[in-house]
Amino acid sequence: MHRLIRKLRPRLLSWLRRSRSGRILFMKHFPYKDIKRATDGFETIMYTNSHIAAYKARFHDGGVVLIKEIRDYDQGKDVFYREVQLLGCLHHRHLLALRGFSTGHRRFLVFDNIERGSLKEHLNDPIRTPLNWRTRLQIAIGVVAALEYLLLFNEPPMYHVSINSSSIMLDENFNAKLSDVGLQSSGESYVTVPHTSCPKDCMGQECGNIMFQLGVLILELITGQSSENGGADLVQWIRESRFCSSIHKMLDPDLGSSYDSRELKSLLAVAKLCVRDGDKPKASMQQILRYLRKKIEIPRD
Repeated sequence: MHRLIRKLRPRLLSWLRRSRSGRILFMKHFPYKDIKRATDGFETIMYTNSHIAAYKARFHDGGVVLIKEIRDYDQGKDVFYREVQLLGCLHHRHLLALRGFSTGHRRFLVFDNIERGSLKEHLNDPIRTPLNWRTRLQIAIGVVAALEYLLLFNEPPMYHVSINSSSIMLDENFNAKLSDVGLQSSGESYVTVPHTSCPKDCMGQECGNIMFQLGVLILELITGQSSENGGADLVQWIRESRFCSSIHKMLDPDLGSSYDSRELKSLLAVAKLCVRDGDKPKASMQQILRYLRKKIEIPRD
């Protein structure tokens, strides 16, 4: 299978280039007044940095959506339209689908269903019903599947992606949706995603950063703890030689005893691999996805 993907990848990417040429098609343009009304005056911020701000919104046709304001004021219109076109061509069940855009004195991207809000809300909000073990496994595998798609089956050569519990949205069925994906920019919270052939699809320093973020996210799912400080405490814990003896102390209390110990060990093995020292990761995203699907019984996408 690995050799077959390497053989077919150039043809797939060539087809993608041809299919993505031309103007923006079938993408709705939203007036600014509709954006402001849907966000209730930009009241609820899901996550933010110096380059973007993401808001929870609801239009009159129902359904909760995510609206991202692009704060890179140096970005020209052509670059913005190119981003709209490319994001509109991304199709994966674990990527938040682009629904439309808005231009003018402020620029916005409108994404699809985030009915359940962000992963962070479910991990940190005591009012919400805790995520069960099976749902956490489903989220972890979904994120890895989306990253494999971005790294291996996507074109053009460079994308940026940020992986954390604030930017991972959940639909009504608790399917994970990566929302912080875009073109290369100066945003410090983004990580470069190279598009090269296997087995080098995730072997550079940039992908090492993506792997690290994935490892921290998996530790959040296991422990229920926030990674606001970059996950330093969680990373320090799993890097300890005797961390296995303290797993029961670090496990999210909301899980109780409702988890599979073998699946937990498999998930911890992936997290430990992702956050290990060194610039270059020891495995590709494709290998991690294959390992998780082998060790964990979750219906395939």
